[in-house]
Amino acid sequence: MSQDFKDMLNTPDNSSMYDTQDIQDNKIWGALSYLGILFFLPLVVNGGSSKFGRFHANQAFILLIGGVLSSLLGKIPVLGSVLSALISLLLLAYTLFGIITAGSGKAKELPFIGGLMHVFDK
Repeated sequence: MSQDFKDMLNTPDNSSMYDTQDIQDNKIWGALSYLGILFFLPLVVNGGSSKFGRFHANQAFILLIGGVLSSLLGKIPVLGSVLSALISLLLLAYTLFGIITAGSGKAKELPFIGGLMHVFDK
């Protein structure tokens, strides 16, 4: 792998911002949140009090919105279908990245789009 590609994947790790017990209790829920409509799970489990779970739920919600937009883009003949397929592959890679980081108890932002989740911060 080239160094530039590794640098792109080296996103900020915000794990130190979260309580270690919160991470241990909610890393499974955070990983499950990346499975489409299940993004809401960390928001309802344990009364929705997990900041670690909310971090991953917000990122998963952005991926869900991207998936819906990709599907809509796929309705456009030829070019839309090609772009939709490429975006879907990218979203799959982001989903796997999110599942792996949440499951390992890390709060790493998704490459390129992780900063968008701060729209949901209060």
